[in-house]
Amino acid sequence: MNDVLQQIDSTVKAHDVVLFMKGTPQFPMCGFSGQVVQILDYLGVDYRGVNVLDDEAVRQGIKDYANWPTIPQLYVKGEFVGGCDIIREMFQSGELASHFAEAGVSLQTSPQA
Repeated sequence: MNDVLQQIDSTVKAHDVVLFMKGTPQFPMCGFSGQVVQILDYLGVDYRGVNVLDDEAVRQGIKDYANWPTIPQLYVKGEFVGGCDIIREMFQSGELASHFAEAGVSLQTSPQA
C-alpha cells in the first residue's frame, strides 16, 4: 500500500466518522459535500472532515481506496458508507441514524442552545 493510501487508511481507522470532502465542514466547496455536512450537522454527529482539495494525492487516493469515483465519501468506524446520494437516501429513510446507532456513534439531535 502506498503512502497516501496508508495515510487515508490510518485517518479512517483513527476516527469514528470521517468525511472526505471538497472544502471543510465550515466551508464546503461543492454542493454535494455541503449536503452531507448539513445531514451530519443535523444529526449532531461528531466527525472529522478531510479537505481533498488540499492534496491532489489524497483527492485521487480516496477514490482508489474505496473504489468509488466521487467525493464526498463518508466512513463510519472504518467502513465506507457512501457518497452524497446514498447518504441523502439513508438519511431520508431513517437508515443513516440507525446505522450510526448500530455502529455505536452517538447522535446529538436535540437543538443546540
